[in-house]
Amino acid sequence: MSANLDLVRSIYADWERGDFSQSEWADPEIEFAMIGGPDPGGWTGVAAMAGHWREWVNAWRGFRAVPEEYLLPDGERVLVLVRNHGRGRTSGVEFVQKSAANLFQLRHGKVTRLLVYFDRDRALADLGLEA
Repeated sequence: MSANLDLVRSIYADWERGDFSQSEWADPEIEFAMIGGPDPGGWTGVAAMAGHWREWVNAWRGFRAVPEEYLLPDGERVLVLVRNHGRGRTSGVEFVQKSAANLFQLRHGKVTRLLVYFDRDRALADLGLEA
């Protein structure tokens, strides 16, 4: 289990700096979904995940994801409570989202599923955890 946590922490080491360019941590057939928010949906594969994530990140200047807490609901999943930051590329409005959570499911040293929740209470509820 600590190997999974170490992998997720290494992903956030980049994401905290606003570097979303790496994807070697992802299984080639990763399931990626955005739960809630302005553009919910699901995609399969690294290229589809990267393409959709790039659209989201490019809407912001200086977008970064800062982990606040790591939770280990079981041996295959890591839930990260996240605070996102950025500035609207067009509007210039500062964006701080304190309610996000990302659920990573891992197998054999790769992330096989990544769920991006815009509402951490929903993520906790989906996992049967207290909000």
